Amino acid sequence: MTLTSQQITELANELDAAERERNQIPLISQRHPDAGLQEAYAIQGEWVSRKVAAGRSRIGWKIGLTSRAMQQALNIDTPDSGVLLDDMRFDDGGSVPAGRFIQPRIEAELAFVLARDLAGPSLEVWDIFAATECVVPAIEILDTRVVRRDPLTGALRTVIDTISDNAANAGIVTGGRPCKPTENDLRWTGAIVSRNGQIEETGLAAGVLNHPAVGIAWLARDLHRRGQALRAGEIVLSGSFIRPVETGNDTTIHADFGPMGTVSVHFE
Repeated sequence: MTLTSQQITELANELDAAERERNQIPLISQRHPDAGLQEAYAIQGEWVSRKVAAGRSRIGWKIGLTSRAMQQALNIDTPDSGVLLDDMRFDDGGSVPAGRFIQPRIEAELAFVLARDLAGPSLEVWDIFAATECVVPAIEILDTRVVRRDPLTGALRTVIDTISDNAANAGIVTGGRPCKPTENDLRWTGAIVSRNGQIEETGLAAGVLNHPAVGIAWLARDLHRRGQALRAGEIVLSGSFIRPVETGNDTTIHADFGPMGTVSVHFE
């Protein structure tokens, strides 16, 4: 570890204050250039632990950086992950209060709802199928408690900033029609995403590591390496297959997943 426990605690404090006060903090990667993935997950873990101690509960996980293009942009060869908490859930067709987030964006994904625990060093896609209760369409709400770009140097946030920032996770909306993971070829599941009635993005779930269940298997193996596991009843966002769509006040987002139904949310 290149960061001390005190530094990790201080950075988690900064992120917590940034979220509460809606005020972004400077790039962690620029202030601590030697920090790696281990340090970033330690910061994330400290911040999440603080939230749980304050009364929040974990409802699942999110997987990010699943597309090859995003991995190349950040010069990494692996996805990342963050934690979903109970206060991040919003109703399908519901509203997000004005001022809840700093710079919200959305992504379209498939969410896996687990029927049993998943743990171990060698889990594969068929293990994910066997452990999944259903798959549902989802909108993930992203936010950035760390600046996206340093205003003085122009440096961009890196994967270290993103992971520390709980993989930029902020909210989740699920809806549509639940299906079994083997009911359809999930690779061909598509989404048409509109902002205030204007189509902004389209994509296929094959963009997520060629199959969204591949990301779930990766997460289960990675959590095992870190001494954790996926638990029955948890929701796992498998990764976006569209580019992030900017949103803001008085904005309605609608995602049409075809035969799997629709998901929508309004930002007041």
